[in-house]
Amino acid sequence: MKRLPLTKGILALAFVLLTTTFYAQDNFGGLALYTVRDNMGEDAKGTLQKVADAGYAYIEAAGYNEGKFYGMDPKEFKSYLESIGLTPVSTHMGMVTLDNADQLIADTKAAGFTYFTIPVPPMGMFTFDRENRTMGMKGTMEDFANVLTTLGKKCEAAGLKLLYHNHDFEYKDNEDGIKPIDYLLENTDPEYVNFQMDLYWVTKAGADPVAYFEKYPGRFKLWHVKDMDDEGRFAPVGEGNIDFGRILNEKEASGMQMYFVEQDRTWDKEPLEVIKISHKALKAIGFQ
Repeated sequence: MKRLPLTKGILALAFVLLTTTFYAQDNFGGLALYTVRDNMGEDAKGTLQKVADAGYAYIEAAGYNEGKFYGMDPKEFKSYLESIGLTPVSTHMGMVTLDNADQLIADTKAAGFTYFTIPVPPMGMFTFDRENRTMGMKGTMEDFANVLTTLGKKCEAAGLKLLYHNHDFEYKDNEDGIKPIDYLLENTDPEYVNFQMDLYWVTKAGADPVAYFEKYPGRFKLWHVKDMDDEGRFAPVGEGNIDFGRILNEKEASGMQMYFVEQDRTWDKEPLEVIKISHKALKAIGFQ
């Protein structure tokens, strides 16, 4: 049988498929887009391409507004990420309420995310003291746990997984002598509610991530990998003093499925440079 010659179009498609496959195999780890939020506001698509170029394989969003992710409707956002080899894994939805939850969950699902992550106590329970730069919450822990459970059941019904992301105050005793994180872990059902551990904020609170993995195995599905310098400030991964190797050794106990580099402030460095520094350190530490 005579072979038909390959057209230029087919050759081009084959090249794209081959390079995309290689690219996907070469890239690893995730980035929390909050790190590059200013860049995303200026040029979302261009910044996402730079995130992929820096070696990341998947992302966590923090830019949802009026039904769009960074100005793109959910399906467009999902399609663009796929076109550059990035996978949507988690999105922070701090604005969620019992009234808007159905729409937010539907958009999260349409954009291809797996995890619907709540970054602070929702429904007006979060407090922030600007003068002292401290975070906290108002309302009862029972109400907090019940809201998370209700939202978690909605996510489960939609084929999503709900997580709660911590800062430092959840790992400190509140005015009633209760650690919010302990209360939530003990008063929510892992079928509906689990957690994203921010390793910087746990360390900042004076708690030990590994001790929590041992006490509450399997509950911490995602991590924020964020380092701390000697002054207690955010630092690129590998340039601070958090022992990520020790923590990574216990990932099975944690239940960790994926992780994201995050740096809330990058000080005298540009965010797009910081993410390269952190990604290089991930490999040296042993993250894959």
